[in-house]
Amino acid sequence: MTFPKNNIIDNWLEENGDPEIEKLTERNLAISNKVQVILNQRGIKQKEFAAMLNKKPSEVSKWLSGLHNLTLKSIIKMEVALDIDLISIEPVTEYKYVYLGSVKGDGLEEDINNYEENSEYQDAI
Repeated sequence: MTFPKNNIIDNWLEENGDPEIEKLTERNLAISNKVQVILNQRGIKQKEFAAMLNKKPSEVSKWLSGLHNLTLKSIIKMEVALDIDLISIEPVTEYKYVYLGSVKGDGLEEDINNYEENSEYQDAI
């Protein structure tokens, strides 16, 4: 979604140059645009979408204008209604496990200790 050169948001950003507000505006526009594309692809009218969200059409119209400050709750409401992810955040993984094979034999404890102490295996981890 592209706004005309002389719109209130661009003018305000040029005067104040707040990178946080600029990023917020970009994200709101991106989310609104993505929802608009999905609605168009699925043939869902804004009025129908408002009913799906249990919201007034005027409120949904503001959300989809890209000018409204979307809350996380409203974004999630749209995600649930459309069964999509609008914001994709990868979970932080503290550990990743790699399968390096199996340990055979009766001396399992000894094999485990040798496995952990052997630098050849440590390099692979």
